[in-house]
Amino acid sequence: MQSITVKAPGRINLIGEHTDYNNGFVLPAAIQKAATVTIEKRVDRIVTLIALDLNESISILLEEIKPSEIHWANYIIGVIAQFQKKHNFPIGFSITLKSDIPIGAGLSSSAAIECAVAYALNELFAFGIDKMELALMAQKAEQEYAGVKCGIMDQFASLFGKKDHVVLLDCKTMEYQYFPLLLKDYTIVLFDTQIKHALASSEYNTRRLECEAGVAMIQTKYANVVSLRAANLEMLNECVSADLYPIIYNRCKYVIQEIERTLAATQNLVANELVAFGEKMFATHEGLSKLYEVSCPELDVLVDIVKNKEGVIGARMMGGGFGGCTINIVKATEVNRVIANTSEAYKQQTGKDLVNYIVSIEDGAYIIN
Repeated sequence: MQSITVKAPGRINLIGEHTDYNNGFVLPAAIQKAATVTIEKRVDRIVTLIALDLNESISILLEEIKPSEIHWANYIIGVIAQFQKKHNFPIGFSITLKSDIPIGAGLSSSAAIECAVAYALNELFAFGIDKMELALMAQKAEQEYAGVKCGIMDQFASLFGKKDHVVLLDCKTMEYQYFPLLLKDYTIVLFDTQIKHALASSEYNTRRLECEAGVAMIQTKYANVVSLRAANLEMLNECVSADLYPIIYNRCKYVIQEIERTLAATQNLVANELVAFGEKMFATHEGLSKLYEVSCPELDVLVDIVKNKEGVIGARMMGGGFGGCTINIVKATEVNRVIANTSEAYKQQTGKDLVNYIVSIEDGAYIIN
């Protein structure tokens, strides 16, 4: 085998936001929008990266793999570097990338690229690495080369997605369970604010530190609490003063509640209680906006517009925050009307045009040739 083409999807997360790096639970699903890479072996020691959508390319020697000043290249170079820690590439290769995942929409375009490259390199060079290890390698690539201290959810969803199912991932043990998402009369619609505030990455890392600070306070009385996963509201109220440390208190309160909400939401799916599931999505947005403070005016406007709209049973901001998309569960017969009304109201309130995506739940990464 001299070349291979792999498709790896973006993801949505139904509920369980900012819980992954707190050892909590997440409930993502892979979608139809994906990154596609073709990797072809060369006869020399050169690695060539080609981004078709950007009409850009770079070449580097295998022996000189290091972070690049070209932002998009680091998602790929980072993955190559992870492989080099474990294996020697006998020859160089050319990687051609294209993607139809909107950048900055919170659909994990970066993780899709990393997973497509990791999956393809593993197959092309027959390294025999299992999918979970590939997800962890892709995560490390993003942490070390893109500088985002991300959890494992995005890469996991891109590799482990299953058509018409969500995946409950335990981010502490890495155990996972599939739950059927029986939408039937409903459709998932994403509303894209077309906003990506620059503070997203720095604030993401700040939230991690704030959560760790809360854990340290709780540990003064409960030494076995190594993450917010192991904490409850009673411990938080006892150990972290909401008056003295309001920011740390609010961050921890949101995470503890969201972990509980996510587990309860899976039981709604088992019982086919989609309306109850949707109510938890609205509650998650309230927490993300008021307690965790990772929303922005445009996201809040979008959730407020649909909150009491007929045909919308759940909505929240999705992803790291400060822009990107809201995810909405909309009655199929009402989709066109909801899109039209929401677009008009969003334009009136923000002066901005609204972009929407209708998504379907699909399988994780796979070979297409």
